[in-house]
Amino acid sequence: MKKLPIGISSFEEIRTEGYYYVDKTHFVKKLVDEGKYYFLSRPRRFGKSLFVDTLKSAFEGKKELFTGLYLENNWNWNQNYPVVRISFDQGKIRSSNELEEYIKADIKFWSKIYEIDITEKIYYKSFFELVYKIYQKTRKKVVLLVDEYDKPILDNIEKKETAAEIREVLKGFYQTIKGIDQYLKFVFITGISKFAKISLFSGLNQLEDISLNQEYGDLCGYTEKELLLTFGERIKEQEIEGIRNWYNGYWWLSSKIYNPFDVLLYLKNKSYSSYWYETGNPEVLIKLIQHNKYEIPNLELMLSEEDLNRVDVDKISIEALMFQTGYLTIHKVKEEYSRKFYKLKFPNKEVQISFNENLLREFLKDWKGEDSEINPLRKALENFDTQEIEFRINKLLENIPYDLYGNDEKSIKSFLYVYLYSTGFDCNAELHTKLGRIDIILKTPNKKIYIFEIKVDKHLEKALEQIKNKEYYAKYTLEENVIICGMNFNTKKRKMYYMWETIYR
Repeated sequence: MKKLPIGISSFEEIRTEGYYYVDKTHFVKKLVDEGKYYFLSRPRRFGKSLFVDTLKSAFEGKKELFTGLYLENNWNWNQNYPVVRISFDQGKIRSSNELEEYIKADIKFWSKIYEIDITEKIYYKSFFELVYKIYQKTRKKVVLLVDEYDKPILDNIEKKETAAEIREVLKGFYQTIKGIDQYLKFVFITGISKFAKISLFSGLNQLEDISLNQEYGDLCGYTEKELLLTFGERIKEQEIEGIRNWYNGYWWLSSKIYNPFDVLLYLKNKSYSSYWYETGNPEVLIKLIQHNKYEIPNLELMLSEEDLNRVDVDKISIEALMFQTGYLTIHKVKEEYSRKFYKLKFPNKEVQISFNENLLREFLKDWKGEDSEINPLRKALENFDTQEIEFRINKLLENIPYDLYGNDEKSIKSFLYVYLYSTGFDCNAELHTKLGRIDIILKTPNKKIYIFEIKVDKHLEKALEQIKNKEYYAKYTLEENVIICGMNFNTKKRKMYYMWETIYR
């Protein structure tokens, strides 16, 4: 068997050291044939850096690395080009001054590679000089590859002033690209987030954003076909459903995509775990939610493409940032008035469970982990053990520090929704029906359906009456186990009260 390329983003190393490789080289030809300036946004550890390195090897004419791949017989190997690759994924940059020095160091590195002298001292002017002198020396246009273009901003996104200063340095760097167009053969820029063009790429109007282009939806990550074709010898048939539930589900409008980092570590360890989630840093998202008084992302929103791109230092949409960083993915698309609108969801069990458990850890002063907090709730829901369900929910509310409580329905719903969602069961909030909106609906693997209506300081009977009067259960009447629950939270006693009823066919 070949080796698993865990954490390896060097195309040459993968192709020469006996690693598996999922062939994405047809995208190289497609990009070059159809344009010159590209931008791609994808979450971390989805293979962006590997694809950038694949582009580098192709333009440098390293045909021997492409033996047996699509590009071997679909590329002009008689022509090669000088390549400048700049990556901002090398450690954390804490200030605009550090960023300028970082860029200067990269420019110095490439000047040594091409044996040219750089005289300019200002970072963006020295970048211009680098590209121009490489062109002069080689008499060939330069290929520019920029990887993780936004990392210096994301690393400082909580510090608005610092992030804004860093943004201005990057803006100066990227705007230089427009002035050296005549010396450039091809430009490919990748990152996690999609900061507004006016913020970073002002004037670079020719930059084509392929992040939501269906034709490039499979460029990063693994499709199921690619997974089985490349790694089939390591996967037993009975494993597919589990791998799919845990690590599949990302969608950029083409095929459903598996998280490659998760898949590789699962194939190595043969156990399900939150591999990708645990290597990330969701603290920024958690703090943003805290700043919004624990208002969870609204997964019932239909967002325009402009909304999905609405991430900037001065204004951050939690839903957009969670989508761009990989904690949410596109669920549905609809078109109205010649505009597309997108509905988001958690992509798979790994993210759904881990993110919501992380929120609970921030909520609760005495969190004891999944085994003691989540598993008992799962079992109680599957067994319709109302006493245990009530105990678990009230324990949750009792353990939330007093100063974090809101006295409105939205706050209580947020706490309860996160708790129920962390079970990994199918759970939705604010689900629209013909007569109203269901507060929370949950479906267990053994096909029990729970419909919850939540009130605050109201008569308990009113919650149950609302479910009945508005027939929230109407579309589920063919199911065998439909359970409705009216709930009322008493703010003085800090306690939830319940009324249960089962709807029979």
